[in-house]
Amino acid sequence: MPICWETAGCSRHFYMRLLKSARMSLLMRPLLACWLMTAIGILTPAFAQHADAPPAPAPTSTASPAPADDSDPETMLSHFRDHRFWLSGQMNFIFQTHSDFHALYSGPNSLSPRYEKATSRVLTLYTGVRLNDSTELLVDIEEAGGSALSTGLGLAGNTDLDIVRNPLLSKSPYLARAMIHKVFALSSDTVENDRNYLSLFDKLPRRRLEIRFGKLSMPDFFDTNSVGSDTHLQFSNWSVDDMGTWDYAADTRGYTVGFVADYEDRNWGFRFGEALMPKVANGIDLVWRPWQVHAENWEYELRRGLIPGKSGVIHLLAYTNYANMGIYRNAVAQFVDGLVTTPDITNHPWHITRKYGFGINLEQDIAPNLKAFARWGWDNGNTESFAYTEIDSTIAAGFGLNGAQWRRKHDRAGAAFVSNGIKKDHRVYLADGGLGFLLGDGRLTYGRENILEAYYTAHVWRGIYVAPGVQHFVNPGYNRDRGPVLVPTFRGHVEF
Repeated sequence: MPICWETAGCSRHFYMRLLKSARMSLLMRPLLACWLMTAIGILTPAFAQHADAPPAPAPTSTASPAPADDSDPETMLSHFRDHRFWLSGQMNFIFQTHSDFHALYSGPNSLSPRYEKATSRVLTLYTGVRLNDSTELLVDIEEAGGSALSTGLGLAGNTDLDIVRNPLLSKSPYLARAMIHKVFALSSDTVENDRNYLSLFDKLPRRRLEIRFGKLSMPDFFDTNSVGSDTHLQFSNWSVDDMGTWDYAADTRGYTVGFVADYEDRNWGFRFGEALMPKVANGIDLVWRPWQVHAENWEYELRRGLIPGKSGVIHLLAYTNYANMGIYRNAVAQFVDGLVTTPDITNHPWHITRKYGFGINLEQDIAPNLKAFARWGWDNGNTESFAYTEIDSTIAAGFGLNGAQWRRKHDRAGAAFVSNGIKKDHRVYLADGGLGFLLGDGRLTYGRENILEAYYTAHVWRGIYVAPGVQHFVNPGYNRDRGPVLVPTFRGHVEF
């Protein structure tokens, strides 16, 4: 398949051909990914030597971009020297298992108490082109597959954020992100920008407004921190990498359509996001009626530490969702009145209800190469959990340690504890035999779901990482009649 990198027109043909390749067999997709990344590595130096157009300068900078370091050990292949373009990729494989554990009973949505093993995979191709000094186009293609422990059921804080929660969903490559990114300069001075697949600019105005529109993932821009937000190199539990009570707008794969507006100043920032919600809980289809079904997200970020003299970041998050969500109390009332044999949160005519919540996300430097983080989250709890997971209250804390402390600067290690809970209406619904999109043991003896996760990520060679880890669950699915459960984990990751 010939690939031309010298014009934007050729990029269009590349995307079309790549999408057609989705028809290939499941067995061949990982092989295609490896071949494609190898081809990129061969073509990139040639492009860098023969590209006719010079790189576009940053808004107030006249310096030429620094040449790429072909010996960069953090990626398997060299990236473009022409900073107008971005091309990279990743492959993430997570193997998990658990042995038999105690369970007085199990229901349709329980974590199986018998031995299980599962391996998930996510393969992503990141592409981008800078159209001018303030505008860029970002497009990512992804393939996610493999399997999950108990098909992803039975835990509120699930073990693997990479899993596809709907086992019937097609495993073909799909469009993950496709967005326009526009930067409006509000000051003449600039700051250095660490180029990545979400922003290709070398420098950005210190005071600016950034607008993104298209298909995107809300956790790329909200509730982030440098210690616990990355399943590739850090933790893999849902309620450690993201705030469990934040029922963020997303389809089954974690993406939505909307826009994010981000105002950034010297020591603080404020962002707002508007996005589409799915038709049903954990559904792949979005509702294209934003005047009825929609989600709003607000976040204030203060770049200041809680410890004097040490850096830190404070995030304050709030959200509201409007969608065809059920009310737990109404579902239980139908059961009590004998209208249904078991409560069913989906047994209602189409109606729009509201779910809302708040959260705090803290990140704090403790010592050289050591950072701590903490999250607290809450939602109203009486409205159906719809898009992310079934958590109404959460508190988490952990730390991340960089390997430079022991002369392995690309290694990482971390440990975190999280405690998740649900509100009374949600508890009664599950205790009476109701099913959520993740939970449902048939009965419930309530207790908070407590999780401990630890990992060590070792850099092997040029973008190849391996990471053993472990997760321990007390009261899985909020049920004291089941567990505890120990889940050993092994992750393999490659950065291209």
